[in-house]
Amino acid sequence: MVDTLLHLILVLVMPPLLPGVIGKTKAAFAGRVGAPYLQPYYDLSRLMRKGTVFSDTTTWIFKAGPAITLAATLLAALLVPLGKHPAPISFPGDIILFAYLFALGRFFTAIAALDTGSSFEGMGAAREVTFSCLAEPTLFFALISLARLSGSLSLTPMLNHISFLVWMRTGAALLLMLTGLFVVLLAENSRIPFDDPNTHLELTMIHEVMVLDHSGPYFGCILYGAALKLYLLGAVFMNILVPFKTGNSFLNWGIFVLSMLVLAIAIGVVESVMARLRLVRVPQLLVAAMILTAFSFVLIVR
Repeated sequence: MVDTLLHLILVLVMPPLLPGVIGKTKAAFAGRVGAPYLQPYYDLSRLMRKGTVFSDTTTWIFKAGPAITLAATLLAALLVPLGKHPAPISFPGDIILFAYLFALGRFFTAIAALDTGSSFEGMGAAREVTFSCLAEPTLFFALISLARLSGSLSLTPMLNHISFLVWMRTGAALLLMLTGLFVVLLAENSRIPFDDPNTHLELTMIHEVMVLDHSGPYFGCILYGAALKLYLLGAVFMNILVPFKTGNSFLNWGIFVLSMLVLAIAIGVVESVMARLRLVRVPQLLVAAMILTAFSFVLIVR
């Protein structure tokens, strides 16, 4: 019961901290002080107090998009084990539900962008779904590889099965898998080198262009949902990378929180030392990530 309560508290409270740590890391590389670590919380609070503006061309789809996307992401959060603790919801085959809850959120974000009638936002939606078609096979190759290792089709036993012994037996395959998952982590969350969440250049925007017409609480839901998605995919990544588990439940929670902060710093470092890729190069990198996870699967099943 305590672990479930801590799971829910971390899911609701911690996600906005990751973009704050990333921003602070990038500012340190640029020699600036940067915004406070808690700036995303301030932004969410400000947006929730603002009013909303709707175009005359939009329908209920535009309003439903942010709400359904956030609801789908929150449901996915109940399926992911955090800190080597069981997830609140776990059943055989939940890996399929986990993957397609993200797909459901992406679908409603894209059609909400199309509902504005703007060709600019339609361009961003087209890019989003195109790149996601290349990222999803990578995620599924990783999931079926973990299923083969654990003998289970549920996320909790799949991720909690990873230990030092598993790393010693299949370290090469897990490294290939993690490389592909890190690429997907950056792509799915619109981070550099795939997208720049701070850009407003028309020809380079992907995710940001789809949410330009949202305002107030609706835009707040989008920002929080994006932070939560980064948090969940990061939790999957760190559950594989950090197989360490102690006999103390609270120590395991502390290790998990620390590992997530380290991941946020690592993303900030990557964004500080790399430039954004040209759009024609993005599919090539995503295909390379898919090939890496496919090789990982081959190494595991052979």
